[in-house]
Amino acid sequence: MISKIELIKKEVSKVVVGQEKMIDSLLIALLCDGHILIEGVPGLAKTTTVNALAQSLGLNFKRAQFTPDLLPSDILGAEIYDPQNNSFKIKKGPIFTNLLLADEINRAPAKVQSALLEVMQEKQVTLGDTTFKVEPPFFVMATQNPVEQEGVYQLPEAQLDRFMLKLIVDYNTKKEELEIARRISSGNFESIKAVVTNDDLLEIKEAIKNIHVDEEVEEYMIELVNATRNPTLYGLEDIKDYIQFGASPRVSIDMFKAVKAMAFMRGKDFVTPVDVAYIAKELMRHRIVLTYEAEAEGVTTDEIIQKVLETVAIP
Repeated sequence: MISKIELIKKEVSKVVVGQEKMIDSLLIALLCDGHILIEGVPGLAKTTTVNALAQSLGLNFKRAQFTPDLLPSDILGAEIYDPQNNSFKIKKGPIFTNLLLADEINRAPAKVQSALLEVMQEKQVTLGDTTFKVEPPFFVMATQNPVEQEGVYQLPEAQLDRFMLKLIVDYNTKKEELEIARRISSGNFESIKAVVTNDDLLEIKEAIKNIHVDEEVEEYMIELVNATRNPTLYGLEDIKDYIQFGASPRVSIDMFKAVKAMAFMRGKDFVTPVDVAYIAKELMRHRIVLTYEAEAEGVTTDEIIQKVLETVAIP
Protein backbone atom coordinates (compact mmCIF):
# COMPACT_ATOMS: atom_id res chain seq x y z
CA MET A 1 0.00 0.00 0.00
CA ILE A 2 2.79 2.41 0.89
CA SER A 3 4.40 1.56 -2.42
CA LYS A 4 1.33 3.08 -4.10
CA ILE A 5 2.18 6.44 -2.50
CA GLU A 6 5.77 6.11 -3.68
CA LEU A 7 4.56 5.23 -7.17
CA ILE A 8 2.41 8.37 -7.29
CA LYS A 9 5.33 10.54 -6.16
CA LYS A 10 7.61 8.89 -8.70
CA GLU A 11 5.19 9.67 -11.54
CA VAL A 12 4.75 13.29 -10.43
CA SER A 13 8.54 13.74 -10.17
CA LYS A 14 8.80 13.00 -13.91
CA VAL A 15 7.57 16.55 -14.61
CA VAL A 16 7.96 18.32 -11.25
CA VAL A 17 11.39 18.98 -9.79
CA GLY A 18 11.54 19.47 -6.01
CA GLN A 19 8.47 20.97 -4.26
CA GLU A 20 8.17 17.89 -2.02
CA LYS A 21 6.14 19.77 0.59
CA MET A 22 3.58 20.75 -2.05
CA ILE A 23 3.26 17.16 -3.30
CA ASP A 24 2.92 15.83 0.28
CA SER A 25 0.30 18.44 1.15
CA LEU A 26 -1.71 17.72 -2.01
CA LEU A 27 -1.74 14.00 -1.23
CA ILE A 28 -2.74 14.60 2.40
CA ALA A 29 -5.66 16.83 1.39
CA LEU A 30 -6.78 14.38 -1.30
CA LEU A 31 -6.61 11.34 0.99
CA CYS A 32 -8.46 13.18 3.77
CA ASP A 33 -11.20 14.53 1.46
CA GLY A 34 -10.04 18.08 2.13
CA HIS A 35 -9.09 21.02 -0.08
CA ILE A 36 -5.91 23.04 -0.28
CA LEU A 37 -5.03 26.70 -0.81
CA ILE A 38 -1.58 27.45 -2.20
CA GLU A 39 -0.03 30.89 -2.11
CA GLY A 40 3.00 31.77 -4.17
CA VAL A 41 4.30 33.76 -7.09
CA PRO A 42 3.62 32.51 -10.64
CA GLY A 43 5.86 29.90 -12.23
CA LEU A 44 6.30 27.50 -9.31
CA ALA A 45 4.73 24.46 -11.06
CA LYS A 46 1.43 24.62 -9.17
CA THR A 47 -0.69 23.80 -12.24
CA THR A 48 1.82 21.23 -13.50
CA THR A 49 1.83 19.44 -10.14
CA VAL A 50 -1.96 19.11 -9.94
CA ASN A 51 -2.16 17.97 -13.56
CA ALA A 52 0.58 15.38 -12.97
CA LEU A 53 -1.14 14.17 -9.79
CA ALA A 54 -4.45 13.77 -11.64
CA GLN A 55 -2.78 11.77 -14.41
CA SER A 56 -0.98 9.48 -11.97
CA LEU A 57 -4.29 8.79 -10.22
CA GLY A 58 -6.25 8.36 -13.44
CA LEU A 59 -8.63 11.17 -12.43
CA ASN A 60 -10.27 13.97 -14.40
CA PHE A 61 -8.62 17.37 -14.07
CA LYS A 62 -9.89 20.83 -15.00
CA ARG A 63 -8.47 24.30 -14.52
CA ALA A 64 -10.49 27.48 -14.04
CA GLN A 65 -8.77 30.85 -14.31
CA PHE A 66 -10.38 33.30 -11.88
CA THR A 67 -10.73 36.90 -13.10
CA PRO A 68 -12.57 40.00 -11.80
CA ASP A 69 -15.37 39.58 -14.39
CA LEU A 70 -15.99 35.88 -13.67
CA LEU A 71 -19.57 34.80 -12.84
CA PRO A 72 -20.67 31.88 -10.63
CA SER A 73 -22.22 30.22 -13.70
CA ASP A 74 -18.78 30.18 -15.36
CA ILE A 75 -17.68 27.76 -12.62
CA LEU A 76 -20.86 25.87 -11.77
CA GLY A 77 -22.67 25.83 -15.11
CA ALA A 78 -26.15 27.08 -16.02
CA GLU A 79 -29.50 26.37 -17.65
CA ILE A 80 -29.26 27.17 -21.37
CA TYR A 81 -32.35 27.79 -23.51
CA ASP A 82 -32.58 25.53 -26.57
CA PRO A 83 -34.81 27.32 -29.14
CA GLN A 84 -35.05 24.22 -31.37
CA ASN A 85 -36.74 22.16 -28.66
CA ASN A 86 -38.26 25.14 -26.84
CA SER A 87 -36.73 23.93 -23.58
CA PHE A 88 -33.87 24.49 -21.19
CA LYS A 89 -30.90 22.17 -20.97
CA ILE A 90 -28.16 21.96 -18.37
CA LYS A 91 -24.64 22.99 -19.32
CA LYS A 92 -22.28 21.81 -16.58
CA GLY A 93 -19.30 23.93 -15.62
CA PRO A 94 -15.70 22.94 -14.85
CA ILE A 95 -16.66 22.18 -11.23
CA PHE A 96 -17.84 18.75 -12.43
CA THR A 97 -14.48 17.01 -12.27
CA ASN A 98 -12.32 15.15 -9.75
CA LEU A 99 -9.45 17.62 -9.37
CA LEU A 100 -10.22 21.29 -9.94
CA LEU A 101 -7.50 23.90 -10.03
CA ALA A 102 -9.03 27.26 -9.08
CA ASP A 103 -6.23 29.47 -10.34
CA GLU A 104 -5.79 32.85 -8.62
CA ILE A 105 -8.98 32.50 -6.59
CA ASN A 106 -8.45 35.88 -4.95
CA ARG A 107 -8.77 37.68 -8.30
CA ALA A 108 -12.50 36.86 -8.46
CA PRO A 109 -15.22 38.73 -6.52
CA ALA A 110 -16.85 37.30 -3.40
CA LYS A 111 -19.91 35.89 -5.21
CA VAL A 112 -17.75 33.54 -7.29
CA GLN A 113 -15.60 32.54 -4.33
CA SER A 114 -18.74 31.73 -2.33
CA ALA A 115 -20.18 29.60 -5.15
CA LEU A 116 -17.01 27.52 -5.26
CA LEU A 117 -16.68 27.17 -1.49
CA GLU A 118 -20.32 26.05 -1.19
CA VAL A 119 -19.63 23.14 -3.55
CA MET A 120 -16.48 22.30 -1.60
CA GLN A 121 -18.52 22.01 1.59
CA GLU A 122 -21.75 20.44 0.33
CA LYS A 123 -20.32 18.35 -2.56
CA GLN A 124 -23.30 19.30 -4.70
CA VAL A 125 -24.41 21.92 -7.23
CA THR A 126 -27.93 23.22 -7.88
CA LEU A 127 -28.63 24.35 -11.44
CA GLY A 128 -32.21 25.50 -11.98
CA ASP A 129 -34.47 22.97 -10.23
CA THR A 130 -31.96 20.13 -10.34
CA THR A 131 -29.31 19.29 -7.76
CA PHE A 132 -26.25 17.40 -8.96
CA LYS A 133 -23.79 15.58 -6.73
CA VAL A 134 -20.14 15.98 -7.69
CA GLU A 135 -18.50 12.60 -8.23
CA PRO A 136 -15.99 11.49 -5.58
CA PRO A 137 -13.13 11.96 -5.20
CA PHE A 138 -13.62 15.73 -5.42
CA PHE A 139 -10.64 17.90 -4.60
CA VAL A 140 -10.07 21.63 -5.05
CA MET A 141 -6.65 23.17 -5.18
CA ALA A 142 -6.94 26.95 -5.17
CA THR A 143 -3.99 29.24 -5.77
CA GLN A 144 -3.70 32.84 -4.78
CA ASN A 145 -1.22 35.63 -5.31
CA PRO A 146 0.29 37.27 -2.25
CA VAL A 147 -2.28 39.84 -1.10
CA GLU A 148 0.09 42.77 -1.49
CA GLN A 149 -0.10 42.42 -5.28
CA GLU A 150 -2.54 44.60 -7.20
CA GLY A 151 -6.03 43.55 -8.29
CA VAL A 152 -6.70 40.90 -5.67
CA TYR A 153 -9.47 40.37 -3.12
CA GLN A 154 -8.44 38.91 0.22
CA LEU A 155 -10.55 35.87 1.08
CA PRO A 156 -12.70 36.33 4.22
CA GLU A 157 -11.63 34.30 7.25
CA ALA A 158 -14.82 32.19 7.23
CA GLN A 159 -14.11 31.16 3.64
CA LEU A 160 -10.45 30.44 4.34
CA ASP A 161 -11.56 28.11 7.13
CA ARG A 162 -13.08 25.75 4.51
CA PHE A 163 -9.60 24.88 3.24
CA MET A 164 -7.97 22.03 5.10
CA LEU A 165 -4.45 23.27 4.35
CA LYS A 166 -2.80 26.48 3.26
CA LEU A 167 0.64 26.06 1.76
CA ILE A 168 3.16 28.80 1.09
CA VAL A 169 5.25 27.77 -1.93
CA ASP A 170 8.73 29.20 -2.28
CA TYR A 171 11.24 29.20 -5.13
CA ASN A 172 13.16 26.05 -6.01
CA THR A 173 16.80 25.74 -5.00
CA LYS A 174 19.44 26.79 -7.56
CA LYS A 175 20.22 23.14 -8.26
CA GLU A 176 16.53 22.34 -8.85
CA GLU A 177 16.06 25.39 -11.05
CA LEU A 178 19.04 24.34 -13.16
CA GLU A 179 17.46 20.90 -13.61
CA ILE A 180 14.10 22.50 -14.57
CA ALA A 181 15.75 24.75 -17.17
CA ARG A 182 17.66 21.80 -18.67
CA ARG A 183 14.55 19.62 -18.88
CA ILE A 184 12.36 22.29 -20.47
CA SER A 185 14.99 23.49 -22.95
CA SER A 186 15.60 19.92 -24.15
CA GLY A 187 11.95 18.81 -23.91
CA ASN A 188 13.17 15.90 -21.80
CA PHE A 189 9.95 14.99 -19.98
CA GLU A 190 8.63 11.46 -19.55
CA SER A 191 4.94 10.73 -20.00
CA ILE A 192 2.93 10.10 -16.84
CA LYS A 193 0.85 6.97 -16.50
CA ALA A 194 -1.92 6.12 -14.05
CA VAL A 195 -0.52 3.95 -11.25
CA VAL A 196 -3.48 4.00 -8.85
CA THR A 197 -7.14 3.14 -9.37
CA ASN A 198 -10.21 4.50 -7.59
CA ASP A 199 -10.41 1.26 -5.60
CA ASP A 200 -6.78 1.73 -4.52
CA LEU A 201 -7.61 5.22 -3.28
CA LEU A 202 -10.56 3.92 -1.25
CA GLU A 203 -8.33 1.20 0.20
CA ILE A 204 -5.67 3.75 1.18
CA LYS A 205 -8.30 5.97 2.83
CA GLU A 206 -9.55 3.02 4.88
CA ALA A 207 -5.99 2.15 5.91
CA ILE A 208 -5.42 5.75 7.04
CA LYS A 209 -8.47 5.59 9.31
CA ASN A 210 -6.88 2.63 11.12
CA ILE A 211 -3.61 4.46 11.90
CA HIS A 212 -3.17 4.51 15.69
CA VAL A 213 -3.06 7.82 17.57
CA ASP A 214 -2.00 7.60 21.21
CA GLU A 215 -4.24 9.42 23.67
CA GLU A 216 -1.33 11.63 24.75
CA VAL A 217 -0.74 12.70 21.14
CA GLU A 218 -4.46 13.44 20.74
CA GLU A 219 -4.36 15.64 23.84
CA TYR A 220 -1.18 17.32 22.55
CA MET A 221 -2.95 18.32 19.32
CA ILE A 222 -5.87 19.79 21.27
CA GLU A 223 -3.41 21.68 23.50
CA LEU A 224 -1.74 23.20 20.41
CA VAL A 225 -5.08 24.45 19.09
CA ASN A 226 -6.19 25.72 22.51
CA ALA A 227 -2.91 27.58 22.99
CA THR A 228 -3.79 29.82 20.02
CA ARG A 229 -7.07 30.75 21.75
CA ASN A 230 -5.81 31.09 25.34
CA PRO A 231 -2.09 31.86 25.08
CA THR A 232 -1.79 33.15 28.66
CA LEU A 233 -2.69 29.69 30.04
CA TYR A 234 0.47 28.37 28.41
CA GLY A 235 2.84 31.17 29.45
CA LEU A 236 2.56 32.84 26.03
CA GLU A 237 1.78 36.35 27.28
CA ASP A 238 4.13 37.82 24.67
CA ILE A 239 1.81 36.77 21.80
CA LYS A 240 -1.64 37.28 23.36
CA ASP A 241 -1.94 40.85 22.04
CA TYR A 242 -1.22 39.64 18.52
CA ILE A 243 -4.11 37.13 18.31
CA GLN A 244 -7.65 38.37 17.68
CA PHE A 245 -9.18 34.94 17.11
CA GLY A 246 -7.45 31.60 17.65
CA ALA A 247 -7.72 28.49 15.48
CA SER A 248 -11.25 27.27 14.74
CA PRO A 249 -12.69 23.86 15.75
CA ARG A 250 -12.19 22.70 12.14
CA VAL A 251 -8.43 22.73 12.83
CA SER A 252 -8.76 20.01 15.48
CA ILE A 253 -10.89 17.85 13.16
CA ASP A 254 -8.56 18.33 10.20
CA MET A 255 -5.44 17.83 12.31
CA PHE A 256 -6.64 14.44 13.57
CA LYS A 257 -7.17 13.35 9.95
CA ALA A 258 -4.05 14.94 8.44
CA VAL A 259 -1.54 13.50 10.92
CA LYS A 260 -2.84 10.00 10.24
CA ALA A 261 -2.30 10.52 6.52
CA MET A 262 1.15 11.95 7.24
CA ALA A 263 2.12 8.89 9.31
CA PHE A 264 0.76 6.56 6.62
CA MET A 265 2.78 8.30 3.91
CA ARG A 266 5.90 7.85 6.04
CA GLY A 267 5.23 4.12 6.25
CA LYS A 268 4.20 4.05 9.92
CA ASP A 269 1.09 2.66 11.59
CA PHE A 270 1.08 5.21 14.42
CA VAL A 271 1.29 8.99 14.77
CA THR A 272 4.16 10.81 16.50
CA PRO A 273 4.50 14.49 17.52
CA VAL A 274 6.91 14.86 14.56
CA ASP A 275 4.00 14.22 12.18
CA VAL A 276 2.00 16.90 14.00
CA ALA A 277 4.81 19.46 13.79
CA TYR A 278 5.36 18.77 10.07
CA ILE A 279 1.82 19.78 9.10
CA ALA A 280 0.80 22.17 11.94
CA LYS A 281 1.55 25.43 10.11
CA GLU A 282 -0.30 24.35 6.96
CA LEU A 283 -3.34 23.48 9.07
CA MET A 284 -3.43 26.65 11.19
CA ARG A 285 -1.81 29.57 9.35
CA HIS A 286 -5.03 30.61 7.57
CA ARG A 287 -7.27 30.02 10.58
CA ILE A 288 -5.70 32.40 13.07
CA VAL A 289 -6.83 36.03 12.86
CA LEU A 290 -4.18 38.52 13.91
CA THR A 291 -4.73 41.93 15.48
CA TYR A 292 -3.80 45.25 13.90
CA GLU A 293 -0.93 45.41 16.38
CA ALA A 294 0.53 42.20 14.93
CA GLU A 295 0.23 43.53 11.39
CA ALA A 296 1.82 46.83 12.41
CA GLU A 297 4.78 45.02 13.95
CA GLY A 298 5.10 42.57 11.04
CA VAL A 299 4.25 39.50 13.12
CA THR A 300 3.03 36.55 10.99
CA THR A 301 0.79 33.60 11.85
CA ASP A 302 3.71 31.27 11.16
CA GLU A 303 5.72 32.98 13.90
CA ILE A 304 2.78 32.60 16.29
CA ILE A 305 2.42 28.89 15.46
CA GLN A 306 6.17 28.34 15.82
CA LYS A 307 6.07 29.94 19.27
CA VAL A 308 3.18 27.66 20.24
CA LEU A 309 5.02 24.56 18.96
CA GLU A 310 8.11 25.53 20.98
CA THR A 311 6.10 26.16 24.17
CA VAL A 312 3.45 23.43 24.44
CA ALA A 313 4.94 20.34 26.12
CA ILE A 314 5.61 17.43 23.75
CA PRO A 315 4.36 14.06 25.04
